[in-house]
Formats: sequence, structure tokens, C-alpha cells
Amino acid sequence: MRARYLLALFLILLVLGFEVQGAQEHEAASTTLLTQVQESLLSYWDSAKAAAQDLYKKTYLSTMDEKLRDMYSKSTAAVSTYTEILTDQLLSLLKGDQ
Repeated sequence: MRARYLLALFLILLVLGFEVQGAQEHEAASTTLLTQVQESLLSYWDSAKAAAQDLYKKTYLSTMDEKLRDMYSKSTAAVSTYTEILTDQLLSLLKGDQ
């Protein structure tokens, strides 16, 4: 079973090695695939971020913002309280009766 994994890993590394050699040969002529993918992802990210910011600016309501901030602070306070209780319980469980 382990030999199969090692063989599969060896074959994958061998194929990737050939891909790298081929990419190095073509690198001078054109940009690499990785660079193209990175540029494409960055452009998608920038356009999505700009669209989200525009949407936020259009739908911004100060009262709603205050309600969201209040809800966030109350929920984080509750979560931190329950996390502290859980931590105390786990520590007392691990220490046992001393």
C-alpha cells in the first residue's frame, strides 16, 4: 500500500519535472501560466472588491451600522464568556481533583 503511494508520488514529481523543463524553455517567449493566473485572479479580486465597496456605499445606513456594531459587540461578549467557561471546565477536567 505504501509502495503505491510512493510510486504515485514519484510519477507526479516526474511529470511536474518535465512540465517545469518545458516551461523554462518557453519562458523567454511568453509569460508563464502562473503569472497569467495570478494577474487574472488579481483583476477578478479587484473588480469584486470595487463592486462590494460600491454596493456598501449605496446601501449604507447609519442606524443599521449602529445596530450591526451593537449586535457584534454583544455576540462577541457572549462567545468570549462561554469560551472562558469551556476553558475552565476543560482545565478542571484535565487537572482532576487535587
